[in-house]
Amino acid sequence: MIERYSREEMKNIWDLESKFNYYLKVEIAVCEAYADLGEIPKEDVLIIKQRAKFDLKRIDEIEREVRHDVIAFLTNVNESLGDLGRYMHVGLTSSDVIDTAFALQIQDSGKIILEDLDKTINSLKNLASKHKNTICIGRSHGIHAEIMTFGVKLCSWIDILERQKDNFEHALEQIRVGQISGPVGTYSNISPEIERITCEKLGLKPARISTQIIARDYHAYFMQSLALIASVIEQFATEIRHLQRTEVLEVEEGFGANQKGSSAMPHKKNPVLSENLCGLARVVRANSMVALENIPLWHERDISHSSAERIIFPDSLTLVDFMLNRFNGIIENLVVHEDNMLKNTDKFGGIVFSQKVLLTLVSKGLSREEAYKIVQRNALDAFNNHGNFKENLFEDKEVMKLITRDELENIFDKKEFLQNIDKIYARILN
Repeated sequence: MIERYSREEMKNIWDLESKFNYYLKVEIAVCEAYADLGEIPKEDVLIIKQRAKFDLKRIDEIEREVRHDVIAFLTNVNESLGDLGRYMHVGLTSSDVIDTAFALQIQDSGKIILEDLDKTINSLKNLASKHKNTICIGRSHGIHAEIMTFGVKLCSWIDILERQKDNFEHALEQIRVGQISGPVGTYSNISPEIERITCEKLGLKPARISTQIIARDYHAYFMQSLALIASVIEQFATEIRHLQRTEVLEVEEGFGANQKGSSAMPHKKNPVLSENLCGLARVVRANSMVALENIPLWHERDISHSSAERIIFPDSLTLVDFMLNRFNGIIENLVVHEDNMLKNTDKFGGIVFSQKVLLTLVSKGLSREEAYKIVQRNALDAFNNHGNFKENLFEDKEVMKLITRDELENIFDKKEFLQNIDKIYARILN
């Protein structure tokens, strides 16, 4: 396998069994909070923790009758508790359980994403360290611009992904909120102190205010952070796809010994992993738009957001987890063709040295306009006629009248472009 990925860990957080386990965790934490305040005997809470259980088939059976998943869950749990069931769900509304449990699912999923980010950033740093001085061409508008190093390109990716990690950590902390506030959030049958204690036990912060639900701008912000991660992965994958084109061939995705690229053309080695990432990024971005549309709800609450969230959150978190692992695998197995990188910098006799020639002519006394005209004339002749820019300059009397042959040779020294690479690396890799 080209990438290593354990999708089960993320999947397990969002399966139905797990969802009800989170519900039960919240309900028991509320019972413990009541016990801490002396309103429930602590020994009864211990028994509740030992006995409380549920069965998915039984919940489904009850839900078919009551048409309410939380009631079906509670009914089933209370069947295991007998008389102790009277302590369950006291003063709560369904959204107290749902939104607080949802926050726990998001936090646990977020830990996986952070691990993925750290692993991927580390892989990029390892590759950047290896290719600090690997000369390649920089491009603007897809056209050769000036010489850089492949390591500097990777440093840009590291900077971007570290920034997205910071964004994600902030969004994850923002959404680390729970609520135990009852109908329309007024604590009419439950104390704010119960909410405080419950959230503390669950590792959450009480929402400053809730309106029977936690406001959905929290969730939209979090989803935007996922969309940003997916989008920058697409940015990197798009670059790899361009660099793997046959006429460029500066990098390639790893290709297994028994892998095949085409059913028709045996020579094919396609950037299929990177293409896959570009497609998946579109899904995550689309899901983030749904999260934005979930913000405006009717009055204190409705449930128009609920059905959408059951899809977009597990899907987006699972996709971003997958994308980071797949991209990390690409980076760990990336084939770098240093010889082609070097060869591409020399196309048309080094026309990418045009600015250095321009500045040298200006330093010799020509106006910038005069120097630009001379350099452009020689560069475009090389470009349009498959010629050699450097040789054109040697044959240009206006140029050679001002510049010696040795000076011109020195202008075409690639190392001149690398004089500040250490400073760039000091900013990124410390």
